[in-house]
Amino acid sequence: MTNPHPRLILALLLGASAMIAAETPPASATTAARKPGDYPPGPDSQPQAGVPAGKLEGPFAFRSAILAGTVRQYWVFVPAQYTGEKPAAVLVFQDGQRATNPKGQLRLPQVLENLIHKKEIPVTIGIFITPGNRGENYPDDLAMKTPNNRAQEYDALSDAYTRFLVEEMLPEVGKKYRLSDDPALRAIGGTSSGAICAFTVAWQRPDQFRNVISMIGSYTSIGYRPARDGQPAVSGGEMYPTLIRKNPIKPLRIFLQDGSGDLSNEHGNWFLANQQMFSALTYANEAADKRKDAGARYDVDHVWGDGAHSDAQGGAILPDILRWIWRDAAK
Repeated sequence: MTNPHPRLILALLLGASAMIAAETPPASATTAARKPGDYPPGPDSQPQAGVPAGKLEGPFAFRSAILAGTVRQYWVFVPAQYTGEKPAAVLVFQDGQRATNPKGQLRLPQVLENLIHKKEIPVTIGIFITPGNRGENYPDDLAMKTPNNRAQEYDALSDAYTRFLVEEMLPEVGKKYRLSDDPALRAIGGTSSGAICAFTVAWQRPDQFRNVISMIGSYTSIGYRPARDGQPAVSGGEMYPTLIRKNPIKPLRIFLQDGSGDLSNEHGNWFLANQQMFSALTYANEAADKRKDAGARYDVDHVWGDGAHSDAQGGAILPDILRWIWRDAAK
């Protein structure tokens, strides 16, 4: 799928509040009614009358053996509809402190609560994880410091974070809750460096995750390290368009969001990088079609806006992204 969902197009033109509220915008709505980058949360990101409340458990501290010397926090959202009779779908989101902020722009627990109630997505357990910190005393008082291992975990193309998630975090949450092991019922997402981290996990382990939510993704050279002291250079996320074009297609469903006002600095240009990702994914599909290859195609969609390096647009259209991700999942 390469054409944006029509309601997502309305988000681009009118702001998500109008898009989510109705299929057709009011006659008075015009593109002049909003400022560039203005994407207010819509009704599905707000508390709704009659919707049973889920539980946001945490924060919990977790010390990783794979990401040695790090400790992080995580939260688990459990919807009211979860009974444990059958495994729940799974949504993992990086930068958990942003994802769970009830006054922030993502508001993932609230979005899940509303969409599950309307049976528009399957019963889903959310796992929201912060990047790691290094330090002897943290998190004795659970006072959240600025994560200092974020770039090493999120922007690297190594398999360390993927292994941490698959081998440590999911089993930890799975001790208490039944989580689906069907990769089609597992989604992973994030914003900025959290987005490239999400893509890396699915790219490396499509047997575990086949759905990616990427907002203002940092497909740039943050993770790049030049050759030094006899060690080879280390590539960063700028390599992904090349890797996508030169490797067999993986069975992934990917949603990309970015804005034309995103960052441009020594690491790269974010908006161009995201467009390169979309171009590479669609090229891979077209090349496979021309060769008449059997097998998977990337299921990819996108929305480009006019925002800066902000969670605003991604948060505003997040309910429709989740509907798109799980549009054919069992409710």
